[in-house]
Amino acid sequence: MQQAVTESQRRLAALEEHLQRENPTLLEAVREFRALDRVVHGIGLLRETESFAHQVPWWPMIAVLGTFSAGKSSFINWYVGQPLQRTGNQAVDDHFTVICHSADAQPRVLPGSALDSDPRFPFFGINEEIARIAKKESAHADRFLQLKTCSSERLRGRILIDSPGFDADHSRAAILRLTSYLIDRCDLVLLFFDARHPEPGAMRDTLEYLVGATRERADAEKFLFILNQMDTTAREDNPEEVFAAWQRALAEKGVTSGRFYAIYNPDFAIPIADAEQRQRFESKRDRDLAELQERMKAVEVGRAYRIVETLEHTATKLRDRAIGKLLAARARWRRIVLGVDAVLLLVVAGIAAFLVSRHGFDALLARWQAIPGAGLLGPLGSEALKLGVLALLAFVVHTRVRALAAGYVRGRLEAEPRDTWPAMRIGEAFHRGTRLPSSLFRSRPRGWTRRSELEVERVLAATTGIIERLNDGFARPSGSRSA
Repeated sequence: MQQAVTESQRRLAALEEHLQRENPTLLEAVREFRALDRVVHGIGLLRETESFAHQVPWWPMIAVLGTFSAGKSSFINWYVGQPLQRTGNQAVDDHFTVICHSADAQPRVLPGSALDSDPRFPFFGINEEIARIAKKESAHADRFLQLKTCSSERLRGRILIDSPGFDADHSRAAILRLTSYLIDRCDLVLLFFDARHPEPGAMRDTLEYLVGATRERADAEKFLFILNQMDTTAREDNPEEVFAAWQRALAEKGVTSGRFYAIYNPDFAIPIADAEQRQRFESKRDRDLAELQERMKAVEVGRAYRIVETLEHTATKLRDRAIGKLLAARARWRRIVLGVDAVLLLVVAGIAAFLVSRHGFDALLARWQAIPGAGLLGPLGSEALKLGVLALLAFVVHTRVRALAAGYVRGRLEAEPRDTWPAMRIGEAFHRGTRLPSSLFRSRPRGWTRRSELEVERVLAATTGIIERLNDGFARPSGSRSA
């Protein structure tokens, strides 16, 4: 246990060290997450080996999704300026490739376990999720994930994630479910389609599993729809109709708004003989590529704000929801125990008094009087013995009722729908607060003191200061130069 706690603290220290170099403002957020950890550890809502900071992806993430021939890997290679990803017209990889910056000029490939154990990445602790999704005990991060490092400056401060094509091997169903898991954690999602096959039939999987779901999302603005390899349509009578047909296919799935791009890779473009047409294609490509780069660059700013919003949300949910549930559960438990105690103790006391007085009290009294010095107590000793027997029975009944009532209330708590963020063990924390010697008449949950309440309020107030310092880094209403 102590080793696991030490490992958790080591990870947080490594995260703080990195943020000290990359984004010192977010270093404050880590420290405030630590403050919340101390509160919830005292209550029992998180184990000592867990941290709210471990549940936050700290790096801005961009997912590149699409079918296997849509040019995802070629786009990534163009973006980073290196031939990092394998390319081809067939499925060349069935892994999610997480690409991050490294000072080492030599790219390196690391196994999925490097992601499963690092809280900075979106796949921290992914082995449990993979086992659930793939429904195989042998499922492991190495089967679906790999980490690649690259020295491109465009990757500094952000992570790219290249997905396998959705028409990949027999693991397609698991890949699609992992894709949905990934989308929820990314800041920007680039959906690539192949201009050579823009008809709906060729896009069926992507439309069904990705595009159709975006219209229901509150964060639909993070999805960018990209028709790639548009240079292949230059010989069409009306290349613009290819783009329009693709948009209509998306509209059939309910996607009627959003940003739509038409691009192609300048390094592998098919020569366009007509100068006017070539200029039109290149102008459109350059505008769309420039806007894509700006959107990809902006994710670092958006992620910083979302982390602070997550900190505020976590503190608010702890104060209002988790503590509220614990207070209500404790009040229900107390009512049950006191009600049952009142009835059972009367019954048990009556039965015990009857049995002792009719069948065993004379024998007990004789034994009492045989003890040297007991006779000095006289009748008082006899009454004390009787009261002791009754008190013992009452205590046994009370402790049993406490435990049964706690188990019942905990079961009700754990049967309620669980919030995905942040994950708190409300049932476990409640049960911990009902164990002896915890007082039945204590209204507050165990560990939720006035001091801890003030600490949560301080964290909430601190989020305002962090937002102000983030604002100072990008804009100042006074007109002074930003940092």
